[in-house]
Order: sequence, then C-alpha cells, then structure tokens
Amino acid sequence: MSTTPTTPGPRRRRIAPLAATLLVGVTAGTGATVAAVRATDDSPTSAASVGTPVAASSTLTAGQIYSRASPGVVEITASGVASDASGAFGPAQEGQATGSGFVLDKEGHIVTNAHVVEGASSLSVRFADGDEVAATLVGVDPSTDLAVIDVDVSASELTPLSFADESTVEVGDAVVAIGSPFGLESTVTAGIVSALDRTIEAPNGYAIDGAIQTDAAINHGNSGGPLLDASGDVIGVNAQIASESGGNDGVGFAIGVDTVKSVATALAAGEEVDHAYLGVSLEDADSGPRVAAVNPGSPAASGNVRVGDVIVSIDGDRVSSSDELREAIQAHKVGAKVTLTVQRSGDRQQLSVTLGERPA
Repeated sequence: MSTTPTTPGPRRRRIAPLAATLLVGVTAGTGATVAAVRATDDSPTSAASVGTPVAASSTLTAGQIYSRASPGVVEITASGVASDASGAFGPAQEGQATGSGFVLDKEGHIVTNAHVVEGASSLSVRFADGDEVAATLVGVDPSTDLAVIDVDVSASELTPLSFADESTVEVGDAVVAIGSPFGLESTVTAGIVSALDRTIEAPNGYAIDGAIQTDAAINHGNSGGPLLDASGDVIGVNAQIASESGGNDGVGFAIGVDTVKSVATALAAGEEVDHAYLGVSLEDADSGPRVAAVNPGSPAASGNVRVGDVIVSIDGDRVSSSDELREAIQAHKVGAKVTLTVQRSGDRQQLSVTLGERPA
C-alpha cells in the first residue's frame, strides 16, 4: 500500500522523498569515493575520540562501545552497480558501491541495506582487522531496504552483535553509529535518539514505519551499519539522511530493530519476506485516512473500495491516519480477510477485502 506525504502527528512524521537520500557511496574510475545523491560533500565526518562519554548517564563511553562492537562491523564493497541518473539519489555512476554491515550470527550472515548490495555483480567484506573476503547475497527485502549476505569464514573470526529491546528505546537516549562513511572504515560517531516512529521511504517507494531519527553524524557509506545504544546493542540499521547538501545535516534515520530482527532472521533462513497489500493511495483527512486512488486489479479494487472513501476502522479497530492504517494492514498476513469500515457519501459501509501480496 503506497501513501502520499501526510500531516505529521505528535511522534510520527513521514520524510519527504526528495529530502531523504540513501547512504551508499559509489566509486567510479578514479577510485575517489563520492556520494550517490544529487550533491556531494567533500569533507568526511570526523570519528569520535576514543573514551569520549556518550552521555553522563551512559553505561559505556563511545570508545568502550567501539571496542566491543567494531569487530562485528564490516565494510561492504559491491562491484558492478550503477546509480540512477533520473532518480532522487544521484547521477549515474558505474563502479563500486561502498556501504556498511554487521555480523548477525556465527554462521557468517551479515545484515546490510538492500540498496547497498542489490544489482551488484560481486560482493566483498572487509572486517575491522583488515581481512577481506568474498561474500554472496542470501536475500533482499526492498520494502524494508534490508538484505543479508554471507561470508565463508570460521566462526571464531565472527563477532555477532546483540539486538536491543526496541520497546526500551526512548527519545534522548545516547547512541553511536559505526560504519564506513566516505569509505573511511571503522568510523564511530555519537549522538542521541532525536525522535521515534518516523516514516521513511524504501527505494521501491513503499513506506518503512518505526524508523529512528538521530543526530549522530551519518554520511554516505554508513548505509547498513548499526546504530547502537549505550550498552553496545543494535537499535537500528542506518539507512538514510535528510539533507539538501547531500552530506550530514544532523538528521539521520535508522530502520528500527524490531523490523531488522524479523526481516534479517527470515532472509538468513532463506525465506522470502511477504508484505500484505491493500492497493490504495491515501491522504489524511480530519475524519481519517481518505482514499486518493485505487490501484487497478488490487485487493481494494476487488473489495469495492472507492476514491473518496474515508477508512475509519479495520476489523473494528479505529484508524485515524494513513500511518495507522498502513501499520494495521502490515500486521496481517498475505491472504488474510479483513473488514474495512468506510464512510462514503455520509453513510458508513463495511467492505470485505482479501489482502494480497505487495508488488515489487
């Protein structure tokens, strides 16, 4: 289900697609790393000094978190990729894209962003100790911009990172990001959780809910790297920045850990990740999400949903915004039957809709 930008609520805000840029870096010809966005920044972000306190009440300093987590963070090189000159993410360039990732388990699975590895002819991974090995793509979920790759190394060489409990993450919490901005591997930057429950846009145009906003310096090449809490646990995967310059403006976004855990676990197991699909475009009205368009042949079209309908509830549960409706749809499995209560021409009607699978 696609949506148009909506009026922000108190904690949830949709990021304008043209302002949000993916964080992959592309190397072409000369070997100089450039950002695959409309504009580039010639000044790489400085790494935080080892031993710098993350915050007065933090469990660990930035340096301690780095010492604990950096062995599990990798730099990823994807060869044979090209950015799209007609898209919002930059001029066409062929060569090597650089991004980041982190070790998921002792079996060699590594989590990163889909936009770092998708379309690559070959992949390689460099560990913090400088060792570089070939990697293979295990699975990609474009709708959450997540991917899992695999390396064939001994378990003793792998340092999996731990996941935090997302329910404990709060605005103002201290965080650090580790990755390879501008190809500068093993860079650590520090900041705080600036906001929760942001909505960002995946490369395929669908919305990713539950994103974490942070002011930790994140730049191109940080894509796929971990955002860590003050205990050194992963709370998200760094994915985008909101920037007019193409560089860090102190507004970065990480895909939330609950999404990362569920999607990465499924991909590592060789499973495909399905997303329930209604097939409407929405705009927020005072009375709830209003249908702005119905995709032909979609479940919504088959269920007699019409342009102008205001969807007020799903299975009896009230929805007051496009975000809430989308989250409610995503809580269902593909093939589930749901009852939509819609307000149409002053009357309320109940429509039965069988949810489909989100098109690629």
